[in-house]
Amino acid sequence: DPHDKDLHDLVGELSTRSDAFRTRWGAHDVRHHGTGFKRYHHPAVGELTLAYQGLEMAAEPGLTLTIYTAEPASPSEEGLRLLASWAATPQPAEPAPHTSN
Repeated sequence: DPHDKDLHDLVGELSTRSDAFRTRWGAHDVRHHGTGFKRYHHPAVGELTLAYQGLEMAAEPGLTLTIYTAEPASPSEEGLRLLASWAATPQPAEPAPHTSN
C-alpha cells in the first residue's frame, strides 16, 4: 500500500540503518514470482526444498493461495512426512485440576 504511513516510516528507518537495504530498495528490483522454489531450514528435520505455485483467487481479488510441494521420494518429502506425523500424534490430555471442598 503506497499510502501506508507505518510502511513509509519503516522503509525510512531501514534505509538510514542499512546500506544493503537502501541499495536494494533503491534498485526497485521487484517482481511477482508466481512459481519457483523456496529453501527452508527446520531445526528438527533440516533443509527442505519446496516448489511453490501461487493461485490467484478469482472470487477474492488480491488474494493468492500459495501451494508448496516437495519432490516425491526426496529428503524434503521425508522431512515433511515426519513433521506431519508429529502434528498428527495425539497429545496426552492435561489432568483436570484437583479441587477440594
